[in-house]
Amino acid sequence: MPCLPAVEVLSSPGTTPDTSVIWLHGLGADGNDFAGIVPELRLPTSRSVRFVMPHAPSIPVTINNGYVMPAWYDILEADVGRRVDEPQLVRSAGAVHELIEREVARGVDSSRIVLAGFSQGGAVILHAALTCKLPLAGAMFLSSYFPTAHSLEPAPANSGLPVLICHGTLDPVVNETLGRKAHEDLHGMGHPTQYRNYAMEHSVCLEEIRDISKWLQDLLF
Repeated sequence: MPCLPAVEVLSSPGTTPDTSVIWLHGLGADGNDFAGIVPELRLPTSRSVRFVMPHAPSIPVTINNGYVMPAWYDILEADVGRRVDEPQLVRSAGAVHELIEREVARGVDSSRIVLAGFSQGGAVILHAALTCKLPLAGAMFLSSYFPTAHSLEPAPANSGLPVLICHGTLDPVVNETLGRKAHEDLHGMGHPTQYRNYAMEHSVCLEEIRDISKWLQDLLF
């Protein structure tokens, strides 16, 4: 089965990457959503990083009156519990595992692969990271929530995976309490986490981009 179609951006164009970041967009967006952030990260040229930003398939979304749009899974309720179609989420996590395997086949060691996701994408990458049988470098969890925290079966290979959690204090879509709950759940599972919040809504800000850059550099360079 072919991997998900994706946008790819090199942090140092014209070089051979030895590191990969697989970055999932949120509901209704596509893989182009975060492509413009890569140059803004201003990563050192001592290593080349391949950013792989896949496109979600288009499916009906219940909370949007069944409207068909790019989504990693269906959201059944928009209340604070954010009930989701968990089997769909798990299948999307499996698609991320396929992307990881492709990066390994392209010469990137799994321990130099970071998973990142915004909103819906964050829920998928966290499940994918913690259930991945190959050891990963880390995960970035942006303006998101962790609906499978108590149902997933963690893989030993990533039992100590570091996670960066970023969230807006003014987020009207995914309340910050859900980001903090994910932080608590991950801490309880033994993961080293960094929590950052910003005076923003459901978006990304310059201060957050700088924090992401520093975290990636501390982790990978």
